Amino acid sequence: MPAAITNLMDQDHSTGATRWWQLILGVICMSMIANLQYGWTLFVNPIENKHHWGLPAIQVAFTVFVLIETWLVPFEGYLVDRFGPRVVGVVSGVMVAAAWVINAKATSVQMLYLGAAVGGIGAGGVYGACVGNALKWFPDRRGLAAGLTAMGFGAGSALTVYPIADMIKTQGYEAAFLKFGLAQGAVVAIVGWFLKRPDASVKGTPRAGVPVVAPTKEYTPVEMLRSPAFWVMYVMFAFTATGGLIVTAQIKPIATDFGIGSDALASLGGLTVIALPFALSMSRILNGVSRPFFGWVSDHVGRERTMCAAFAIEGLAFLLLSRYGTDPTAFVLITSLIFFAYGEIYSLFPAACADWYGRRYVAANAGLLYTAKGAAALLVPLASIIAVKLGGWNGTFGTLAAMNVVAAVLALLVLRPLRPQTSSSGISATPRPARLDPSR
Repeated sequence: MPAAITNLMDQDHSTGATRWWQLILGVICMSMIANLQYGWTLFVNPIENKHHWGLPAIQVAFTVFVLIETWLVPFEGYLVDRFGPRVVGVVSGVMVAAAWVINAKATSVQMLYLGAAVGGIGAGGVYGACVGNALKWFPDRRGLAAGLTAMGFGAGSALTVYPIADMIKTQGYEAAFLKFGLAQGAVVAIVGWFLKRPDASVKGTPRAGVPVVAPTKEYTPVEMLRSPAFWVMYVMFAFTATGGLIVTAQIKPIATDFGIGSDALASLGGLTVIALPFALSMSRILNGVSRPFFGWVSDHVGRERTMCAAFAIEGLAFLLLSRYGTDPTAFVLITSLIFFAYGEIYSLFPAACADWYGRRYVAANAGLLYTAKGAAALLVPLASIIAVKLGGWNGTFGTLAAMNVVAAVLALLVLRPLRPQTSSSGISATPRPARLDPSR
């Protein structure tokens, strides 16, 4: 690599430039893996049209990807903490490229599953490296840094969805898998080379009225797992993620059951749009925007207060959807609100994990907490069953609303008192007095 670029990335921390470069690099890497999840839907029908493996069998590949991407993050986070983000980033880039090359060459559904597994390993490595690194570089803006990094994954596919769709149409899905896979993997590997972890001198910059929160000790993953606060956060994460994942996976069937067809129109401030496509577009935008927004808010008013507000909004939105969702305009507005309130979990929980359990092992610790998404994903297939048992989606939405309200209550009444003792520069961030650990 050019020495001048490497020197730029290794410049003195005091300028403040290095950590912002690191954040930008992390966002780029995250945006390059977004298509592995959000772009998959573009390939499903073309694969079925050519091979006739059956849509359920093909969709198993997506499930394999999500489960492996989620459940291996703790191990990949451990590697980030142990060896640094550079090694993990470069290797993950190779895996990302290999995944879609395998998909392009797949002649059996089993090969498709192999590609999904390889992609899950690569995407999980990128997630662990980039989110963990952002939390380490920004102890004073953890919510914002984690939110901006997570936004890359939430909204990163927006710029390439149309080019991929066009290439599938003109050159075939195999060409799209091969060319975009190699390109995305190459970007991750090259950018990942410049990722670096901070040294102990990076402690953040206190701002007026905003604390730089630090735990009184650095918790190992095993020590964190013994903490009741972790399991409260885990339940909250799973409860709030379930609703967002269900709507993400089922928004079209929900619209159909509500009588909102593919040509239904919604009127928004004098602008008439086709309801379902517009709702899908807004879901990606707001799901991405909410992550840095709520992360920034939590940096200023506290994690628990922000969690409580966001979860309450999502719970209210599910109740509104059950009552007014049959109207196309209301459907667009309410589902947009759900996605706006849902995306914040990917910034608030990693930031809270770093606040309370330290940054030395934060990639592994945040990865363990992230597996709550995998637990929530296992509940998604039950949504249709619950809808049938309860006589429609309204019963499901009532259940999801209750889960979010429970999470909101847990944030203030249970999680906050259980939080491990911390110290801060500026205002106190804990409900009890705390002292700085003299070893820090």
